[in-house]
Amino acid sequence: MSRAGLRVGIDLGGTKIEGAVLDPCGQVLARKRVPTPAGDYEGTVSAVVELIREVEACVGGQGTVGIGTPGAISPFSGLLRNSNSVALNGRPLDRDLETALGRPVRLANDADCFALAEAVTGAGVGARTVFGVILGTGVGGGLVIDRIPQVGPNRITGEWGHNPQPGEMGGRSCYCGRTGCVELYLSGPAVAGEYLRSSGTELTAEQVMDRVGGDAVAAAVFDRYATRLARALAVVINILDPDVVILGGGMSNVDHLYEEVPQRWGKWIFSDGVATRLERNRHGDSGGVVGAAWLWPVPDEDERARPTG
Repeated sequence: MSRAGLRVGIDLGGTKIEGAVLDPCGQVLARKRVPTPAGDYEGTVSAVVELIREVEACVGGQGTVGIGTPGAISPFSGLLRNSNSVALNGRPLDRDLETALGRPVRLANDADCFALAEAVTGAGVGARTVFGVILGTGVGGGLVIDRIPQVGPNRITGEWGHNPQPGEMGGRSCYCGRTGCVELYLSGPAVAGEYLRSSGTELTAEQVMDRVGGDAVAAAVFDRYATRLARALAVVINILDPDVVILGGGMSNVDHLYEEVPQRWGKWIFSDGVATRLERNRHGDSGGVVGAAWLWPVPDEDERARPTG
């Protein structure tokens, strides 16, 4: 049985899969998490399909289905690529899910889903151009214009984490095969690694940031981090000129960034003033599943305007 306006979102992560059903106003009606079958592609497809059926059973109806996943479907091969859940790479994930479910699905990169959630019902409500930033284990991003995620011909829109970090010389090697990537300086593990190299003490990025007020090494790590983030975002602002930049991921919880970064980024932005806002996300770790649900048309939006993944 279908119920008009229901939306199912799936956040397919490396360790867990989260599913949720939203009503037409974006309220969560049902939610469930299950473990991801590690390294098992067929098991992952089955787990996603079963989760969709379970959350729909909770509300007594079917909805549209959107799925967020690390990586993206290549427009050249039709296969998933760039996923840190490597068992998914090289597979036609969207087509296999549609076949197993017996219905169409829309699949997008998880950073795009994060940005979309914030644009539709989060910190970017009312903004025309939203750039969503993930500062977590990795660094990624997504661009949403008029509540439509921008995917581009190569399906790499927003992948700023694998551009060179401005102002840094040297050759830190990235897993992507390049050197000097933004991710190597702005991810959570990068913060932890920098503190370890400077102090000899192993801490998480969160623990390092908690020490900023009373630990000179942690304060220096934060200072360098804020400057690097300001420089990297200045490049984005110079190219896209977004209304708002919204931070997500573990490093988005560092309060001082929202004061320090806008004070610093003007030095590298090609303008006599900066109207772009820097905001903390409102959806927290639910951004992926909520944004996936919104991959289908939002109210009053032309169906043809929404990319299919």
